[in-house]
Amino acid sequence: MKAALTTLPMEQTSSHCCFCSMQCGLTLIPSDKSPGLTIKPSPDFPVATGRLCQKGLNAMDHVIHPERITEPLHRTFGELRSWHEVTWTYAFKDIADRIKRLQAKHGNDAVAVYGGGSLTNEVCYLLGKFTRVALRSKYIDYNGRYCMSSAAAASNQAFGLDRGMTMPLSEIPYAKFIILAGTNIAECQPTMMPYLLDAKKNGAVIVTIDPRNTMTSKVADIHVRLQPGFDSVFINGLLHVMIEEKLVADAFIRERTVGFDQLKEEVRPFTPARVEELTGILEGVVRTIARGFAKAETGIVLTARGLEQQVNGVENTLNYINLALLTGKIGRRGCGYGAVTGQANGQGGREHGQKADQLPGYRLIEDPAAREHVARVWGIDPDDLPGKGVSAYELLQKVDEGEIKALIVLGSNPIVSSPNSRMVERALQKLELLVVVDMFETETAKFAHYLLPGSSFLEAEGTMTNLEGRVFHRGKALELPGNAKLDYQIICELANGLGYGAYFQYAGIEDVFKELALATAGGKADYSGITYDRLKAEKGIFWPCPSSEHPGTPQLFKESFYHADGKARLFGIKPKMPAEPIDTDYPYVLTTGRLSNHYLSGAQTRRTEGLNKKAPVPVAEIHPWLAGRIGLGVDQKIRITSRRDSLVFQVKVTEGIQPRTVFVPFHWGEELSVNKLTNDALDPTSRMPEFKICAVKVERA
Repeated sequence: MKAALTTLPMEQTSSHCCFCSMQCGLTLIPSDKSPGLTIKPSPDFPVATGRLCQKGLNAMDHVIHPERITEPLHRTFGELRSWHEVTWTYAFKDIADRIKRLQAKHGNDAVAVYGGGSLTNEVCYLLGKFTRVALRSKYIDYNGRYCMSSAAAASNQAFGLDRGMTMPLSEIPYAKFIILAGTNIAECQPTMMPYLLDAKKNGAVIVTIDPRNTMTSKVADIHVRLQPGFDSVFINGLLHVMIEEKLVADAFIRERTVGFDQLKEEVRPFTPARVEELTGILEGVVRTIARGFAKAETGIVLTARGLEQQVNGVENTLNYINLALLTGKIGRRGCGYGAVTGQANGQGGREHGQKADQLPGYRLIEDPAAREHVARVWGIDPDDLPGKGVSAYELLQKVDEGEIKALIVLGSNPIVSSPNSRMVERALQKLELLVVVDMFETETAKFAHYLLPGSSFLEAEGTMTNLEGRVFHRGKALELPGNAKLDYQIICELANGLGYGAYFQYAGIEDVFKELALATAGGKADYSGITYDRLKAEKGIFWPCPSSEHPGTPQLFKESFYHADGKARLFGIKPKMPAEPIDTDYPYVLTTGRLSNHYLSGAQTRRTEGLNKKAPVPVAEIHPWLAGRIGLGVDQKIRITSRRDSLVFQVKVTEGIQPRTVFVPFHWGEELSVNKLTNDALDPTSRMPEFKICAVKVERA
């Protein structure tokens, strides 16, 4: 382990931020101050030209952090638990030998892979191929299951296609009415805010729906402070008004959708008065929003994790999509639906084979034609491909149950990011082999047998796909430190150690992309017309792009949807209870979320001084009513207890939160990890855990 990293020589001066799904362009500039380089916004990337948020401006710090791992580390869990350095040759051989022994004894599925949504498209693709070809295992999933899976499932059901946003960000300023549901863009995607502010300057009405007052809600014309779990009740009220007052787009519904009669029947009981009774949202507010969105010439609905990370997350998202479809606001200028992707490559990460049931290009692994196509690209027999596995949390449960004996984790920190994380911690300790590829000894790596030093975003060339569905090239800017390796090389060398190296022969990362493009050809997420040369020249291309002559597809669904009949599906949603309703023992709702200066499990941002000093610990937010109810005094902390665990947090009392809701950010580990409390109930379709609703009791600490 290296004590400190010096400035690394630059190959080029441009790159892209490693954090959120905006993937803003950045420029590296030599500096007299340590570490000898500084980051400035790039002037020419079209998504956020000339802008970076505080995370982007500080993105260099973790790359050259003294805690960074630069040598392969190994340990056994006997009396001595300390790491010792080994050679890559030793590590690859020992890991491969252990995997072979475990699979010989327990079967191929005894070994699993857990990926991440911030990896390049090429690495995501290789992880899926490695699992199915070199391990011959069905068990692979990734942390994006916790991020976008409900929106992905809803989009597939409604449109026949999942691309986070149906339109480019450049359409937002043309919208006259914008609904932001369960999304705090100002803190999670700060450089997206100028698009919303431009829309507001052009006369747009903005509505935010969130249990908290946020930086985003400050720019809203209407803020609906909705208790978590009531999204579909509220949206049914909006749909009821639109239908009863004949504000729907009759021709669009008739010609381009199916399912209207069922929807009409389901929303009939949800009068504004009934919605007010159930949610506390005034009848007049329901009518104002419904009329405003329906009558506006153009409009956009954007959703995010607030309504998706629930056991009813898919249905909640379908209901918000109903708003766009019922009013015909999709497929044209200033209109559309968007699920605001959270992770850097959350979109691309789920397109190319990291999800348990998918092959590259959004092909389903149990579709015979999909298996035939991908197997032909990979040079294997389709019958040798395994079937579908299970979702990320279920994979970890199978570790706990003993079915999975070995796990390879790349680009993720599941101990911090998973719900009911005590179970995850217990499960990882049962593994006979845990291999973590990372830059740091994360909370998950503390239980690893091998910690392999991977590459940072500045050292690894590849492609990313941002929240719009825009594919772009991210060049290599810095050399690797010490004996760290590129992530894709680690995968290929592990495959070689397992005897499958012939299937992983690439002259460079561009060759991986060329194979990826072939594997996606003819699929829904078709990249086959995209090349590195085109991406460098065109500053990004929207998929689907099925040929070298195709310009890409910025605006989806102009003429038809992706179902066989070309029509979108409307869904009548019957609101359901959360998995864990409040009761007399646990009378409050815990919900979790992000802060502007941290990212995911905090493995990078908690090591960035300029960011961490602004939020060194998580602070719970509660309403003055609740503070008074528990007799909270000045400078006291609170104890939050769920059915799974009990933790103590510093507290902020604010009127900007729904009175029975408690908010805690999730970027910390160990005894500051709120995911020790959260519920692991899963949406029946997306298998998304219910992070946003957890019944708790709150006391003075």
